[in-house]
Amino acid sequence: MISLRGKQKRYLRASAHDMRPLFSVGKQGLTKNWLDQLEDAINKRELFKVNILANSEVDTTELKTFIEENSDIQVVQTIGHTLVLFGESDEKENRHYSVMVQKI
Repeated sequence: MISLRGKQKRYLRASAHDMRPLFSVGKQGLTKNWLDQLEDAINKRELFKVNILANSEVDTTELKTFIEENSDIQVVQTIGHTLVLFGESDEKENRHYSVMVQKI
């Protein structure tokens, strides 16, 4: 896991600005299967957004704690009911953002 500094977080937030949420948390809540899907997506993209739906019983702090305690994924930013997530890909060919972050 890369420990992010301020400039690195700013770069990731700017990169995620135009992205639409890739995952949603609904009434089924937080499950191991959902977290496995997040980790698969991190290995392909490294940076994306997750949205908490209105019918969900989970709030942003619960979601942030669940993700950070159970995986190597980091929450870069929280905007309302949307979280920006970042993690280094296991596959070298998919490491775009992590390479740029390490240069900053």
